[in-house]
Amino acid sequence: MVSNRNPKPLIIPVFIPHHGCPHRCAFCDQQVITAGQNKLPSPEDLCALVDQFIGYARQRPSTVQLAFFGGNFLGLAPEDVRTFLSVGDRLAQQGKIDGIRFSTRPDTIDDERLERLNGFKVTTVELGVQSMDDHVLALSGRGHTAADTISAVDLLKRHGYEIGLQMMMGLPGDDEERTCETGRQIAGLSPNFVRIYPTVVLKNSKLADWYQSGKYRPPSLSAAVTIVKRLFLYFRTNGIPVARTGLQASESLGERGSIIAGPYHPAFGHLVQSELFLDMGRLLVQENCVGKETITFRVHPGSISKMRGHKNRNIETLKNETSLRAVNVAAESLLPRDGLRLAGSPTVLTYDNLRSDI
Repeated sequence: MVSNRNPKPLIIPVFIPHHGCPHRCAFCDQQVITAGQNKLPSPEDLCALVDQFIGYARQRPSTVQLAFFGGNFLGLAPEDVRTFLSVGDRLAQQGKIDGIRFSTRPDTIDDERLERLNGFKVTTVELGVQSMDDHVLALSGRGHTAADTISAVDLLKRHGYEIGLQMMMGLPGDDEERTCETGRQIAGLSPNFVRIYPTVVLKNSKLADWYQSGKYRPPSLSAAVTIVKRLFLYFRTNGIPVARTGLQASESLGERGSIIAGPYHPAFGHLVQSELFLDMGRLLVQENCVGKETITFRVHPGSISKMRGHKNRNIETLKNETSLRAVNVAAESLLPRDGLRLAGSPTVLTYDNLRSDI
């Protein structure tokens, strides 16, 4: 029997910028990230939002989750937490959603707060870890330590929640080795998934003042893409899915002056995927194309742009690095989305063939 459900889950985001946060981190201006919303949504708002998102879906998704992002969910007043969870439960009873998820700080995970979740359909908790280096955390004004993260993950596991960990690269005091060490420590905590965000300088943030005074310099876009690519592969090798790389593009982020500096790109994740395809292309060319002038890569139809690269960057790079005069890309629907092969060869490379050490 053919299922009439979309296999992809639907996550309905509810943004609660700054709410529940004890202070503002140096890099943070949630008003820009979340389009300037500055008040908590009402139960009516939540119900209308869920109906709106479900209305967009052509098929009923495999699962639907109501997700609270942008603030510190467990730092909210207990009555607000209960209100949100009660609305979520009512929506679940109506068959509109399957569960609730939220993001919060590691230092708000304790037995008392987790008890407030009992009886509600909370399935997933995401922690804004950002770094596992206490020096970097202190410079960023996070107000928690790596030990808080370790303790929080342990407690969440004991309560049976799915766990997502969010990390950032390029924070004040950070460097490539510290970022990689954070990646290694996060992988060691065995979360269910991770998100990786490059640090950008947002207006109205402390980081903006530090950047303008010369106290802080963000990583370049190319450096950020390469480091995030390495982290992506490392997590993948360790069986940890990467749910997102790069900030979610939004109208407010696209406004002139919202981002002062840093490695922001509306398709940052695509740039990371393109660099992965370039690495696979290099391997195939080195092993199979010595002396050739024309080649054709075969990829899944949905990955043609990844192989070509932004503005055909991958094609031009391969031509510049080799004796190739023409590099073509053709679709082959039976290949996996991360698969790449040369026309005339049965060998298929995937991300799993790439080195993943950090």
